[in-house]
Amino acid sequence: MLRMAPEGWPFVLPGLVLTGLMAGVGALIPATSPHLRTGLLGTAAFFGLLTAFTMFFFRNPVRRRHDGEGLVLAPADGRIIQITPAEEPSLFVHPATRVSIFLSIFSVHIQRAPITGRVELRSYEPGGYALAWKSKASEDNEQATLGITAGPHRVMVRQIAGMVARRIVTDPEKGDVVPQGSRIGIIRFGSRVDLFLPREWELTCSVGDRARGGLTALARVPRTAEGDRS
Repeated sequence: MLRMAPEGWPFVLPGLVLTGLMAGVGALIPATSPHLRTGLLGTAAFFGLLTAFTMFFFRNPVRRRHDGEGLVLAPADGRIIQITPAEEPSLFVHPATRVSIFLSIFSVHIQRAPITGRVELRSYEPGGYALAWKSKASEDNEQATLGITAGPHRVMVRQIAGMVARRIVTDPEKGDVVPQGSRIGIIRFGSRVDLFLPREWELTCSVGDRARGGLTALARVPRTAEGDRS
């Protein structure tokens, strides 16, 4: 059975009501008015397909990678579009490597914790809605950021709105412990997620790779420090 994120219900319920209403009224139209009957049933079919896609968009599959210890898992589904240095001294992780994942409207839009750790940073910045795959989106677009610590290590996840995405939801509060692979938020409609890692960590991904949130390993935690994770 399809599991759906609760953020989808405000969109799905009206669609279900309209679909049922149009189908019910259409079924009551007598055969002497075929054009009206066909129009109502066609409208019902349209709303039904739109509602089905909305349910698909807000799907929330159960995911759990049991061998994730020592790995940094993808925080989102989508295609890796950039792997670049991030030099800003104000970053929670510095110096860092930024791995950018672009989410199309067909991607699962749930974000997940890349490691098990404690949320030490939670911030939100208003901004614009440029195309999510452009480099400037990481600086100029509306965004929410979580900094997570695991022992002596830090990673950072940034949810970035796109041209269509206008609603970022971030679940954990500062101080919360997030298990690896657990939900940390959702972005409605096409968007982008950046993962910031310490520069010295070994990456296991490349530009162009497809990532699955909570399942695909993007990097490895240095072996000498795995025992320090909590």
